[in-house]
Amino acid sequence: MARALPLAFALLAGSLAGEARAAPVLLISIDGLRPADVQEAEKRGLKVPNLRRFVTEGSYAAGVVGVLPTLTYPSHTTLITGTAPSRHGIVNNTTYDPMQINRGGWFWYAGDNKARTLWDAARDAGLTTANVHWPVSVAAKNVTWNLPQYWVTGHPEDRKLLDALSTPGLTRELEAAAGMPYADGKAEDLPADVIRARFGVAIIEKHQPGFMTSYLTALDHTQHETGPGSAESHAVLETIDGLVGDLVAAEFKAHPDAVIALVSDHGFAETDTVINLYRAFIDAGLVTLDASGKIAAAEATPWASGGSFAIRLARPADAALKAKVGALLAGLAADPAAKIERVLEGPAIAEAGANPEASFYVNLKLGAVATPFINGTLPLTFPAPSTKGMHGYFPAAPEMRSTFMIMGKGVAKARSLGEIDMRAIAPTLAKMMGGTLPGAERPAIDLAK
Repeated sequence: MARALPLAFALLAGSLAGEARAAPVLLISIDGLRPADVQEAEKRGLKVPNLRRFVTEGSYAAGVVGVLPTLTYPSHTTLITGTAPSRHGIVNNTTYDPMQINRGGWFWYAGDNKARTLWDAARDAGLTTANVHWPVSVAAKNVTWNLPQYWVTGHPEDRKLLDALSTPGLTRELEAAAGMPYADGKAEDLPADVIRARFGVAIIEKHQPGFMTSYLTALDHTQHETGPGSAESHAVLETIDGLVGDLVAAEFKAHPDAVIALVSDHGFAETDTVINLYRAFIDAGLVTLDASGKIAAAEATPWASGGSFAIRLARPADAALKAKVGALLAGLAADPAAKIERVLEGPAIAEAGANPEASFYVNLKLGAVATPFINGTLPLTFPAPSTKGMHGYFPAAPEMRSTFMIMGKGVAKARSLGEIDMRAIAPTLAKMMGGTLPGAERPAIDLAK
């Protein structure tokens, strides 16, 4: 009898754990997917039946209010943690590197993320986990099968490094299953998405992870090149729709009780102008160049983030320096050519959950693109013929709204959730798979029928 009682409790605990672990979850991200491209697909001439399925068979947000800046890496880290950039620490795509020592390196490493992730929540709920190409996933803890995003030069040699950073043996295993080599880390075009989706399907079929992240990049890549709503962007999205269909079919076959969420990180705006704040900072003596035209020293630097700049001071507590930079920015904001929409500082930056290293944060008007330092001869403003679309603006702009759609076990059908905060997505998914994200800054959304 003494042994039977603990056994009974163990069986009860197992039953309760099974109830708590409500559903396996597949999280798919389509970089740059605008919500109206799905919700108004017919009006826009888009044939996306697999994406439309989320609207008719699940619940969806009219729009998702993102974080500052509305860039890929900060947003994807918010999507998987439920926290703002000021909390999780991924404050930009690229690291702060005005001297260009890091050669334009990105925030690749999961160790830079200070917040608990959905991979952590899933593992604690007793689920295996997988990842294909999700940002900030190199050496991510609690990912059972990991194909992280990483590149150096775009040379084929990058594949060897990417393989070394992935779960040992996984790349070769999946290449055999998919019948093709894995995509280069820097490849962001449609053929790369096709390969990564196929590898995602192979992981689901072979390993049936309880929680998996899958990230597709080609729509964002194409919208930067040809603009949002272009014929080229529509064609790419229609092909991606088929890839989503493949992932969904594989997931529901492996887990008939699964929940599948589809997200994006930001919207898009058409662009026509490049803004080079370095010109003004050089002219004001805040940035000094050496004889070769490279930055030798800087009192203050503009840290470009798509459609905005974080202004970082060498001495944030220096009142005179801060006043000098503030006066410079005020003068620029009064100049229509600079295309500055607003400037935040101090408490307003903290309230926005943005980069805590920024003493000022400059938002450009839609259509203007923030450029990092290239050389010291460029003017303040010049045309942007090679960039037709951009994001990274402050999240208040309707054009920056992103996507959240979800269907599967326990999710109400054909239900609009209205406009939601991006920070509510991660705790919602954690709850559905029986995990927790106690640090999330917004409560979970009620998706019950």
